[in-house]
This record gives sequence, C-alpha cells and structure tokens, in this order.
Amino acid sequence: MNFDRRSLIKGGAALGLGASAGLLDYAKAWAQASPFKAEPNARLNMMRWKRFVEAEDVQFMKLVAAFEAATGAKINITNESYDDIQPKASVVANTGQGLDMVWGLYSLPHLFPQKCLDVTDVADYLGKAHGGWFPAAEKYGKSGDKWIAVPIATTGSLINYRIAACEKAGFKEFPKDTAGFLELCKALKANNTPAGMAFGHASGDANGWMHWLLWTFGGNLVDANDKVIINSPETAKALEYGKALYDTFIPGTAAWNDSSNNKAFLAGELFCTNNGISIYVTAKKEKPELAADMNHAYMPVGPIGKPTELHLSFPILTFSFTKYPNTCKAFIAFMLDSPNFNPWMGAAEGYLSHFLAEYDANPVWTADPKTTPYRDVSKRTLTPAGLGTLGEKAAAAVADFIVVDMFANYVTGREDVKGAIASAERQAKRIYR
Repeated sequence: MNFDRRSLIKGGAALGLGASAGLLDYAKAWAQASPFKAEPNARLNMMRWKRFVEAEDVQFMKLVAAFEAATGAKINITNESYDDIQPKASVVANTGQGLDMVWGLYSLPHLFPQKCLDVTDVADYLGKAHGGWFPAAEKYGKSGDKWIAVPIATTGSLINYRIAACEKAGFKEFPKDTAGFLELCKALKANNTPAGMAFGHASGDANGWMHWLLWTFGGNLVDANDKVIINSPETAKALEYGKALYDTFIPGTAAWNDSSNNKAFLAGELFCTNNGISIYVTAKKEKPELAADMNHAYMPVGPIGKPTELHLSFPILTFSFTKYPNTCKAFIAFMLDSPNFNPWMGAAEGYLSHFLAEYDANPVWTADPKTTPYRDVSKRTLTPAGLGTLGEKAAAAVADFIVVDMFANYVTGREDVKGAIASAERQAKRIYR
C-alpha cells in the first residue's frame, strides 16, 4: 500500500466511536491503494445478525458509511435475529436474488458452497497483512482448496457468573471440571440463586454449550470419516449429566432463545449461564453493581480431559450471482483492515473476537481483566462438525439442531436415553448418507 500503514493504525484506533473526516480520508486512501476495486455505481444488499452490543453496530455502520463515501458504492444493511439468518439466506441461495452478502453464523456458507463466490484472494490478502489466520478460520472459510467465506469474528460461549453467589455456594474460584460445575449448580439452586442455560432452539447459546457437553464426555455425532457414531456410551453419559444440570436450572430453559438468558441474568433472576460478553457490556452501562459482581470463565473440562468448546463464529459470504463481486471483496477487505477492525472490536467491548493473529494486541483484551478470556476463543473453538468434515452435511446437522434436540428431548422427559439417541441417530443418518 502506498500510505503510511503505521500512522493509519494509530489514527484508526484514535477514532473510537467518533465519525470524523479522518476516517473518510483514510477510506479514500485505502480505496485508491487496495487491490480490490469496487465496480462503478455498485449497489449491494447485505444481511447480518441483529446486534447484541449497540456500540458495535454503531461503529459497523460508520465503516459502511466510510466505504460508501470512498468508493461510490451503496450498501443496504438488513438486520435479522440469529434464528432467521439461515432460513432467509437459504431462500436467497435457492432463488438467486435478493442479497449479495450474508454475515451469518457458524457453518452457513457450507449449506450451499456452490452458491458462494470464491474469495481466496481476499483471504490470502488479509492473512498476509494481519499476522495469519487461526486454524479454525480455514475450517470455517474453506471448501476444498478455496475460500467460500471469510470468518470475521467469534463470540465466545463462556460462563457468565455472579461472584458473590458462587462464593456463597462454596466456590471461591469457578470450577474447572464438570464434577465441580454440577456441585456448584446444585448449591446455587439450594441458595435460590440458580444457574440456567438454553435447551431451546437458541442458535448461539444452545448449540454452543450442548456441543461442548457432548464432546467433553467423549461423545460425537460423526467420526473423522463422517460416519454417524452418536449411539455410544459416552453420549449416554453426556445426556445423564445434562439431565442432572437441567434439574438444577431455573424453570423455563427448554423454551429459551438467544436473548432469554441475557434478560434473566440482567433481571437478577439468573446467576450462572453461558453467553458472549453482551450481558456484562449491558450491565456496565445499566446495572454497574451487577457488573461489579460478574466474571467470566471457560467451559469446564469433562472426562475427555481437554477443552471442547464451540464458540459462535461469524463468517461473511458473497453469493456467486452478485453483480458486484469486486465491491463485495473490497468491503470484506476494508472491514478487516487494522484502522477499521481495531476500533470496531474496541466498540464491541469483547463481544467480537478476532481470527487474525495481529489483533491479539488490541487493548480491549487487557483494559479490563474480565474481558481477557474472550480474547482467545477463536483459537480455542472447534467447529460444529466435531471430528468430521465441515461441509454441507455438518452445516445441515447444526442448522437442524440435531444435538440440541437430543439433549432437550431427554432432559424434559419427552424421550428416554435410548430414544433420544435413536432420534438423533436417525436424523444424522438421513443427512450423512
């Protein structure tokens, strides 16, 4: 690039949330030097997930405005709930019209890889410019030897807990193993300060913690050859543990969506859950006393003896039928350039965690120690495929909530252990044929 990158990084970080001429000047210089040139009079329609941290969305829209001013392109952004992204994106993939880009969840691009634009050039450019991609990024972004999406960020599915309630339950430190975690949840219930995690179709929260639960006991939906192996003693043990947890939880978790635990926690009804950092960010602004009594921890480790976390990754895809492929590529590259991504990530206050190594150094990760655990979630995360291949089949399995429904069916008494496993096995075998 033909401008002073170091000075721009400093300038971008200093911009914070303020819209300024500096951002526009930077954007214009970037557009001139970038290898990705927007087509004249480009008009893009992009769908993204609805924000949980308002400042993140505000900063994102400032990036959109700067890109538009610098390139002459126009980008129409629509915001949808987590649960609506996949079905709406699938309709567009089938009809070939309505959207150019989708900033989605987990393995969305792998539901229809043939409908995704090859963005290998963008991914290679960004990897070289920003310290390289973490391993999970390639799994999420690549289909075969080409990138069909660019993973933008991850939201960590970490334990959010009230410090005083856990200390009263006898735990000065959050338990690091599943046995200790169950004892904590029992004690929290006994003290009328219950825990709770979603057993409903919560695309982020439920998928995140129930895949962890399956894997930490050694269960898996498929093996490395994508053979269905869910029917195992390890899966049964995971189900039994899940039922024991459910019995300690606040009532209603079988119907929870991705916002249910946020609301209950902020209302003072819930004292331990899994979530991104959005509860803490909101509490700092609206309920500082609650925020002061909060902290975060990684998911406990079960009998398998190692972390098995699934965090909520956000890949952005471009449909192959877009009329403006170069503009889409340019926008992705612009989003992840340091003077844009650093203040954006700062505005998100830990809700967005990076896939590019350079951003380990962002001050957001050390300014508040309660934020630090979220720094490494993109390094730690597995993919919804588990041991298997992240492709169309794995994407369909997570979109259909196979693992979530298996646990929910058992803990709520709709099926016994064998029945819950058999139902999941049947569904999985229909997909993995």
